[in-house]
Amino acid sequence: MNPTRSAPAPPTPADTSTVEDRARALQAAGVEATAGGRPDVGTRTLRSGLRLLGWSAAGSGDVHPPTELDSDPHRNALAARLLISLAHAEAEQGHGPLGFGLLDLAATVVAPAEEGILLQQRGLLLLRAGHLEEALTFLNRAEPSLSAHGQHVVLARTLLNRAALHLYTGRIRASRQDSAACAELAASLDLPLLAGKATHNAGYCDLLTGDIPTALAAFNTAERRYAQHGPGFLPVVVAAKARTLLAAGLATEAGRMLETAIADFARQHLTRDVAEAELWRAQAALEAGDLPAARRWALTAERHFRRRGDQAFTARAVLMRLRAEFPTTRSSARFVTRAQRAGDQLRQAGLARDAEMADLLGIRALVAAGHLEDAHARMARQRRPRAPLDAILMRRLARSELALRGGHRASAYIELRAGLAALHLHRSTLGSPDLQAGAAALGSELAAAGLGMAIEDATPRLVFAWSERARAQAFRIPPVRPPQDPELSETLAELRQVRHLMRTAELEGRKEPGLSARSGELERVLREAHWRLRGPGASKPVVAIRDVLSELTNTGLTNTGLTKTGLTNSGAHRVMVCFVSRQGRLYGVVVGASGVRLCPLGDRAAAEEATHRLLADLDALAGRMLPARLEEVIRGSLDRQLDILTDHLLTGLRGELGDADVVIVPTRALSSLPWGMLPDLRGRAVTVAASASVWHTATTAARTPDPSPTRPPLLVAGPDVPNAAAEVAEIATVHPRSARLTGDAATVAATLAAIDGAPTAHLAAHGHHEPESALFSRLELVDGPLMAYDIHGLRRPPRHVTLSACDVGRTTVSTGDEILGFTAALLYGGTSSVVASVARVAHDAAVEVMCGYHRAVAAGVSPARALATAATAAPLAPFVCFGAG
Repeated sequence: MNPTRSAPAPPTPADTSTVEDRARALQAAGVEATAGGRPDVGTRTLRSGLRLLGWSAAGSGDVHPPTELDSDPHRNALAARLLISLAHAEAEQGHGPLGFGLLDLAATVVAPAEEGILLQQRGLLLLRAGHLEEALTFLNRAEPSLSAHGQHVVLARTLLNRAALHLYTGRIRASRQDSAACAELAASLDLPLLAGKATHNAGYCDLLTGDIPTALAAFNTAERRYAQHGPGFLPVVVAAKARTLLAAGLATEAGRMLETAIADFARQHLTRDVAEAELWRAQAALEAGDLPAARRWALTAERHFRRRGDQAFTARAVLMRLRAEFPTTRSSARFVTRAQRAGDQLRQAGLARDAEMADLLGIRALVAAGHLEDAHARMARQRRPRAPLDAILMRRLARSELALRGGHRASAYIELRAGLAALHLHRSTLGSPDLQAGAAALGSELAAAGLGMAIEDATPRLVFAWSERARAQAFRIPPVRPPQDPELSETLAELRQVRHLMRTAELEGRKEPGLSARSGELERVLREAHWRLRGPGASKPVVAIRDVLSELTNTGLTNTGLTKTGLTNSGAHRVMVCFVSRQGRLYGVVVGASGVRLCPLGDRAAAEEATHRLLADLDALAGRMLPARLEEVIRGSLDRQLDILTDHLLTGLRGELGDADVVIVPTRALSSLPWGMLPDLRGRAVTVAASASVWHTATTAARTPDPSPTRPPLLVAGPDVPNAAAEVAEIATVHPRSARLTGDAATVAATLAAIDGAPTAHLAAHGHHEPESALFSRLELVDGPLMAYDIHGLRRPPRHVTLSACDVGRTTVSTGDEILGFTAALLYGGTSSVVASVARVAHDAAVEVMCGYHRAVAAGVSPARALATAATAAPLAPFVCFGAG
């Protein structure tokens, strides 16, 4: 946070008739340069002003007054203002001692009426040097003097700086008050840039209280004002947004943004901002699981803060380094001592929140070392019931570890459940699936601890319960439809056009880097708008195992909306397998008519590697005329991967599965596995669901009456897909009432209008899953892409969707088995079942499978059973039935 900088590069002072006028213009220009993020330019400009007044002020180093000070008080007062401004410019470049020396020099010539300006500048330098309580004293002393002498602009800046100080020390209410007062004063003085900074500070208040959508909205407002009135301040907004993403669990995205901010700060010679961004970059690495990188970034930040003499932030960097070292050194006595020392230093600096984190880290180290009595004593001294979410989760984890080490497993479970409940309450305030999914990372240690304990206890029902508590929690939040926004609609339309041009260039063998860059910028704008959506604050409960058992044995009818009667019934018994992992080992929780069992399986890494190789082999074979020898090699590899997957995933389950239909709840990379291709599952009705809760909700919803029974099914044929029109025509014979969009009619707008509320939709189009930007996974239509972003805007997605397209069944899987992508967007929005491919698929095979599938479903067969039957005609077609089945 640095709300003191703001404006563009300094204007050149106009020629004036007197030395004083020229020095005064240089002082204004120097202030503007420093405030605009160019303290190096500000320094040169301000030193020029001092030299005009006869002071010795070379390009760098100390400043000396004239041999005899001028007797003109106005001239001395001007020199004081130049010195005060120069002190800030020098300090921003890491020359803290020089800055304080310049303030001491200014004190000898400052006018009595401007002592408040000197006080507030000393307070600012102390704030930027990490001497927070001392800084507060000076800022408080400055306020009445500035007010009394009508120095309202400087008063507004003082309020802004004091608001930032309160943020560092965790006094959120006081920060809000000062930010609001600054905004009001800035508005009355017509200072839009300063008002933008006050909004920026208010956003930090929202961030620290956990209100991420409101924080992002505030930062977005500040960004617009900076772009117009002070572009030098834009990197600070990038860093602020990155911190917000860190709080939401999106560590990788935050890390990229912080590296951009660090480079911008370095170009502007803003050494303190560089160091602070490095500190947050360390946390991003820590949250992403890259401990060596976290330690390197923390050490770099620590050196920079120490060089500046910033004791408070040096202590924060030390704490970050300790957090990175904790997993490998937690039980050492030296680590306990270091954590305690860090906590004491942070408390002394007024950083109570950070001190609490250091204390909790020390308690966890004591527990690991077996010093339970000391750990209990320190835990008893912990207070702060209104701590931020990260401290709440850390405290629950520490209390759980302490209870477990003391032999109180029930208490340990209680602490872990309470921590995850607090996290889920926070998740329910987020409207973006991106952020909802990212939140799982914040509780990953809690979830892993609970699941690990349950597996150790070898209690199948307990493992099932923790599996459901730890996976795909975003699906429990009712979807939030983005509001209509004309500006975003224009952005989306431009993105679609840019993507269409990129696709045309790709087909013509051309590269268009300018289009790619513009696409990335438009995606950023749309994604950030999505992040600002507010959640409903409510959620569906995790499914109870008795309800899963009841649904698995239910022989009732399912309404798919695909037949004249709308009724289907597989007639076969079903078994659910929930895959979980611990310490690299896979386990299967089998739920069926015979009860609940926990089966140890194979190696997770081997299964994931085989999944990646299998998908690569399928992509290589799809619709290509390969040399016979090469095709033989690839098919041999494919068969080996299937054997490896069978060994690690299914061999240990054969006694449990029998001949039952199977509901698969996968984990991690297994979410993109074409399960029906595994020999043990070939020919069975196989359904894949993100969690048992997701499956139960989708299956229950599929039996409810169709709210729009008169709406026709939708069939769409995209461009450049051989046989797409023929495929749609063949399926239309099964659904004669269907609405068809082919050729030039298959536009994005027409498809969205027809698909919203349709009972079912079949889309035959080129598609692609975007692993790094799942919100923009897409199907290619005649005028551009239909994206997952569009799906989130549907009022009522179809009950059933088939995607005859390459790899749009793939998902991006993040911590907590949260899934994102085109198929995931449909399921998240309420679609009961989606049939999609997880790899490339040959066009003729897709036509054969899809036509056979639709014929079977129209005859009353369930989607999963229909797919199993149709897939026998094309064994290498990697279609999967997701959702209800």
